[in-house]
Amino acid sequence: MATVSGSAQRKTISYPTSDGKPMAETDWHRILMIDLIQTLDGWFAHDPKVYVSGNLLMFYVSGDRRRHLSPDVFVVKGVPKRKRLYYLAWEEKKGPDVVIELTSKSTRNEDLKKKFQLYQDVLKVSEYFLFDPLGDYLKPRLQGFRLQGGKYEPIAPVKNRLPSQTLELHLEQGDENLRLYDPKSSQWLPTPAEVRKQKQAENDELRKEVEELRRQLAKKS
Repeated sequence: MATVSGSAQRKTISYPTSDGKPMAETDWHRILMIDLIQTLDGWFAHDPKVYVSGNLLMFYVSGDRRRHLSPDVFVVKGVPKRKRLYYLAWEEKKGPDVVIELTSKSTRNEDLKKKFQLYQDVLKVSEYFLFDPLGDYLKPRLQGFRLQGGKYEPIAPVKNRLPSQTLELHLEQGDENLRLYDPKSSQWLPTPAEVRKQKQAENDELRKEVEELRRQLAKKS
């Protein structure tokens, strides 16, 4: 019997781009998710073969529209950096290398059971992190697991941070926030808000310098 190629099959099967669920549980979850995606995207901006995304439907069984999940934040190394309608694991030929789920009491069963099993056994995600921004149920609020021998083992903290070998970064909780730390430079990765604030400060300083230069030229003339 003739088989249908991945690209041909995708033309015959219409994969949905939404599961009908809200983007995030709360404002805290939504803001943090967007911040983490943008921060990691900036961290890997120089590498065209690292894809950073989140809240995107990921299908893991070819031809099955119902076999999907939507990681809050994920990073895939070795695939092109481009915009996608959804993520088809069999076409990309690999699953995510790192997943971060911003969990809550209402998603605990999915995050700790269904997704845990899928990330470990099906998608083979190297590192899986869970963070409970509001402290609903997870203790400690930040937990990480690394795939070893086909099974997830807890990641031991280093100076109250969880090291990610794949990202070459450390994750640390702070109130409702989850920050990313670069151990090589001993610096926190700036959040999008901090980047905007820094750019605004630089623009203000440049504007002052231009105005001062104009005043000096006006005096000379």
